[in-house]
Amino acid sequence: MPVKPVTTEESRTALVRRARRINRELAEVYPYAHPELDFENPFQLLVATVLSAQTTDLRVNQTTPALFAAYPTPEDLAAANPEEVEEILRPCGFFRAKTRSVIGLSKALAEDFGGEVPGRLEDLVKLPGVGRKTAFVVLGNAFGRPGITVDTHFQRLVRRWRWTEETDPDKIEAEVGALFPKSDWTDLSHHVIWHGRRICHARKPACGACPIAPLCPAYGEGETDPEKAKKLLKYEKGGFPGQRLNPPQAYLDAGGRPAPPLGAA
Repeated sequence: MPVKPVTTEESRTALVRRARRINRELAEVYPYAHPELDFENPFQLLVATVLSAQTTDLRVNQTTPALFAAYPTPEDLAAANPEEVEEILRPCGFFRAKTRSVIGLSKALAEDFGGEVPGRLEDLVKLPGVGRKTAFVVLGNAFGRPGITVDTHFQRLVRRWRWTEETDPDKIEAEVGALFPKSDWTDLSHHVIWHGRRICHARKPACGACPIAPLCPAYGEGETDPEKAKKLLKYEKGGFPGQRLNPPQAYLDAGGRPAPPLGAA
């Protein structure tokens, strides 16, 4: 049965209802959604998130084990030889700039925060290389404080769903945040980002395999044939390993597979 497109005429109340229903549906599809960066503490998550700019979480996860083995604390990384750090970070791309950022933020942590990652937005965004997106990843996933992570996937999907027409990340964050209770923000971010990585791709969204197709105004932009759409699915939906080398047990229990380490065949 063909999917009916969502009408373009929608009241504020209808938009809120549709947005919240999409989030509920995605929560059922991805009950095990989690941050896809490997980390064991707030410092590791902060560094990994900075490194994830313009590369994949998978590549970061394959690279950070060597980094954190050599420099386990902010004090260690602050005192590191930049050339040695650059060599470790080379696979992440933009490794010179990223080396400056992670050494710089480590120095700031050591000098201004006693070697501890602060749990306040206003403190985090003062660190070199740390913007609101990175800060909300850390606050939401290391400190349990609600935040919306507006990455490229999130921006693409919320515009496809007509939750906002904004293009500025801060304005997207504000408009989308107003549609949901604050307590939903962190999990909402995971659900949207997971859906963007697995099904609602930038170039070829798998519309025919999408569980929220009836709620999507952009249905039909991608492949609508169910069998062809299934072939476009990525990560656990397509039978491929996920992005984390050490994913949560719930993800493994749901059939997800850990990513291969750097250099694996």
